[in-house]
Amino acid sequence: MASQVHLRKERRRRLEAGHPFVYQSEVASVTGDPQTGDAVQVVNHQGHFLAWGFYHETSQIAVRCATYDESERLDQVWMRRTVTDAWNIRKRFLPQTTSCRAIYGEADGLPGVIVDKYGDTAVVQILSAAMDQRREVLAQTLCDVLRVTSLWERSDAPVRLLEGLEPKSGPLVGNPPAEVEIVENGVRFIVDLAGGQKTGHFFDQRENHASIAPVVRFAADERPRTDQRYREGVTAAPDEGRRGARVLDVFCHTGGFALHALHYGAAHVTAIDSSLHALQSAERNMAANGFSEDQYELIEGNAFDILRDYSQSGQQYDVVILDPPAFAKSRQAVEGALRGYKDIHLRALRLLREGGFLVTASCSSHVNAQAWLEAIAQAAQDARKILRVIERRGAAIDHPALLGMPENEYLKFAILEVKSRATSEKAQIPRSSHLQTP
Repeated sequence: MASQVHLRKERRRRLEAGHPFVYQSEVASVTGDPQTGDAVQVVNHQGHFLAWGFYHETSQIAVRCATYDESERLDQVWMRRTVTDAWNIRKRFLPQTTSCRAIYGEADGLPGVIVDKYGDTAVVQILSAAMDQRREVLAQTLCDVLRVTSLWERSDAPVRLLEGLEPKSGPLVGNPPAEVEIVENGVRFIVDLAGGQKTGHFFDQRENHASIAPVVRFAADERPRTDQRYREGVTAAPDEGRRGARVLDVFCHTGGFALHALHYGAAHVTAIDSSLHALQSAERNMAANGFSEDQYELIEGNAFDILRDYSQSGQQYDVVILDPPAFAKSRQAVEGALRGYKDIHLRALRLLREGGFLVTASCSSHVNAQAWLEAIAQAAQDARKILRVIERRGAAIDHPALLGMPENEYLKFAILEVKSRATSEKAQIPRSSHLQTP
């Protein structure tokens, strides 16, 4: 008989609501002698079956649930079915895409496994002890179902330590290339699989990258004619009688938003990041897309300091993009993270021309959307600005979210129109004067 994890009667019914984790504090008793990585049945206080999952003796997450079918077994057949189901969803919703997030952990029923596909190569990140023990079966299944010939492993995230695992990084199957080239929304990216951040490319911003097209195509005071409006697949030509936006991209990483801004017709992009490696990748991507050095500027440094200096020197932009790394790595860090979000947005708002746009994102899973928006609203109040929400979005379609697992919906994204609420002398300056280059 399979080992069973019996849950406490007084627990919250999170598992029944769709959350796949069972925490040690929810466990009343364990029957059998399961070891870390073993498949176990999860039952309620009355002994009724709830799920099959993978057990961990010492982690705060006692069980990572993988199926709610009592007749199923967590074997090679289950793994192949799970990977196939995940890949079929991607083929249904992204039929023309050869590169995407193919497996998104618990949301795809494969606990602690992230897989990004890049044509014939895939990058896998294994974050749970159970999947680490099954790496050979997992690797073979991924090659068969995703039809890739090589695999990189980038299991070097610190969270592995909580599972008692050491970091691992290197070729897992075949001879995967150190870098690949992909195309996203018509923009070319050279992706560093061997040394880039996490699994190489942030596919979660794909649709958000595309959403900035109407924002960056025009300067803040420009009013587009019907024949100038953005059309999918039509890049901006310089002879259309429009100037395009001057864009500031903060925390630019390898240039995701900056490249798309230029692709969609921005006049100039200034991109800031603290990582020299990321900026070097961004520069390569600029060259790969044929953008000239007079169209962009890449700056290495601390974003908070640079924004303060820009504000003091009177710099002004039509669009400011904020895409910072996670400010809150834990629940204990949320309060400090919210202060950081307010601060960075306050600095950004001071750099926007009247009628400009703030494009902003947060990937902190511990900060919910309401708290994040409240921090932005507080910044707007201090900056004497009125913000109008044009669009709100989340992660890309290849990052499905379990409704019962709020952590899945980590990415928050918004496009906000910015206007002054003060009738000050500055607000009365004619629009034309806002177009002067600093």
